[in-house]
Amino acid sequence: MNIQEPVENQPNAIRTVGMLSSLSLALMTLLTLAMAIATPPLSGPFAAAHRMSYPYSEAISRFPRDYYWMYAALVMILIYVVYMVSIDCWTSPERKIFSRIALVLAVMAAGIIFVDYFLQLAVIQPSLLNGEPDGIALLIQYNPHGVFIALEEAGYLLMAVSLLALVPVFAGLGRSGAVLSGMALLSFMVAVVAWVWISISFGISREYRFEVAVISIDFIALIMLGTLSFGLFRSYGCKPSR
Repeated sequence: MNIQEPVENQPNAIRTVGMLSSLSLALMTLLTLAMAIATPPLSGPFAAAHRMSYPYSEAISRFPRDYYWMYAALVMILIYVVYMVSIDCWTSPERKIFSRIALVLAVMAAGIIFVDYFLQLAVIQPSLLNGEPDGIALLIQYNPHGVFIALEEAGYLLMAVSLLALVPVFAGLGRSGAVLSGMALLSFMVAVVAWVWISISFGISREYRFEVAVISIDFIALIMLGTLSFGLFRSYGCKPSR
């Protein structure tokens, strides 16, 4: 069976951008995850001994330490979109419907998450530093049931769905494709199970439990997918066809 067909126009560009975005995604996600773990929560169910409480006026003492990981996350989100564009350009015509669905969902997820983090950096920080705390409590990252957490949940849940759409894209590409498909499917299934279990167990008091779960699931999936996709792009200088 012929598993490749020539890519017209710019096959080298697709391969190069695919390899770079895959490797960058894995490394940047790993860095973001490490920085997030090094920034322990100060409110909610997983908080350390020192806890912040409403209206979180103490947050000014955590500037800028608790915000460093968001800068890394913003870069990671942009790389994630580039990675999805590379997958879409690389996918054979008969499977492009799935890669296009994945790309659209990825753009939606990235838009939500990017705006969520950017607001923390461009609105919350300056407001706290200028002594303007009105309305901050609902938006700040330390509120375990605030807008920040809700937008993260929505964005990373959409990211899990975008990974699900990649399953038929990678299917049939040998051992690497099977692993990629399995990882994408598993990450979606675990995210859904976590959402259902946490929602049933804690109801409206779940706070940021699901946020932590879905971010962990997505980050691990992106690290694995980026690493394996790098090898896949390097191996296939042409589009896959089945």
